[in-house]
Amino acid sequence: MTTAASDRRVVLVTRRTRLDTLIARHNTLGQARFYVEHLGADFSDYLKENEAYAASLRVTVQALQAWGRYQIVDRSLLANFVFAPSDIVVALGQDGLVANTMKYLEGQPLVGLNPEPSRWDGVLLPFQPADLAAILPGVAADRRDTRTVTMAEARLSDGQVLRAVNDLFVGPRSHTSALYELSHGSTTEFQSSSGLIVSTGLGSTAWLKSIVTGSLAIARSLGASTDDEDYQPMPWEERALVFAVREPFPTRTSQATLVHGRVLAGAPLRVRSRMPDNGVIFSDGMEADHLQFTAGMEARIEPSRTTGKLVL
Repeated sequence: MTTAASDRRVVLVTRRTRLDTLIARHNTLGQARFYVEHLGADFSDYLKENEAYAASLRVTVQALQAWGRYQIVDRSLLANFVFAPSDIVVALGQDGLVANTMKYLEGQPLVGLNPEPSRWDGVLLPFQPADLAAILPGVAADRRDTRTVTMAEARLSDGQVLRAVNDLFVGPRSHTSALYELSHGSTTEFQSSSGLIVSTGLGSTAWLKSIVTGSLAIARSLGASTDDEDYQPMPWEERALVFAVREPFPTRTSQATLVHGRVLAGAPLRVRSRMPDNGVIFSDGMEADHLQFTAGMEARIEPSRTTGKLVL
C-alpha cells in the first residue's frame, strides 16, 4: 500500500553534544566544568555549543509537530532502529552524523540540518532547522532534488555486512600490525601494515586524501618528483571505490607492491584476515560499531548496491 505524501513519517536523528557526553561521564554539570577547566580548556565553549544545539532542536521539533507523524532517535540506537521504506530521515548534527545515518538507510531521502553554521562547515548539511517546514512537503512528494551517494560495503564470510559512506578501515584494533592476504584482480599478496582504507567518492576528499598527501610528501623528501595536483577526488556518485594500504612493511613473508587501486562492482577487493584476535573492520570513523575480523575470515569489499539519497 502506498503511503500518502502527507502521511509519511519523519525520523529525526540527533546526537549528544560534547557537554552531554561530559555530564554522562562525570555525573553533574559542576563536575564536568571542573574537569574541563582543570585541563585549562574553555568551558564556555561547551555551553555555547550545547545551547545552540538545543535551540536548533526546538525549532526542528516545532516543524515536525506541525508536520504530523515523526519520531526522534539518538545516533547510538541507529544500528538497531528499523526504518520504514516510506520514511523521510532528518539528521541534526555534523557531517559525521549524516554519514553515520545514511549507511543504515535503504534509499530513503536524507535531509542534513546544520545546527550551528558558524561552527560547522557542513558539506552534507545544506539546510538549517528553520528551513525544514518548507522542505518537507517537496521531499514527501518526491519533488525535491537529491544527490546520489555511492557507499562501500564489506561482506564477511560469516554473512555480516557493514556499509560505509566515507570509508572502511580494515586492520588492528590497536597500534599493532595488521596481517592479512589481499587480492585485487589477478594479484594476491600477504601483507603486514597498519591497516588499509577503502574509500568512496565522498570519502576520497577526507581520510584517503590525507594518506595520499602524506605519502607524496614523504616521496618528495626522498627526492621523488611528485605533484599534489595529481590527486583528484572522485565524484560522490561514481560507482567505484579506492583502496590504499597504510604503512606497508615488506618482510620475508609479506609484500608491499599491491598498495593502491580502484574497486568496481562485480570485481571486489578481497581481504582474508591473518590476525588471531584483534582484527576489526569499522566504517566512517565509528570504531565502537565494528565487525570482528579475525584469522580465517574473508571480507569482500565493493560498491554497495544500495546508494544514499541526500536531499538538496
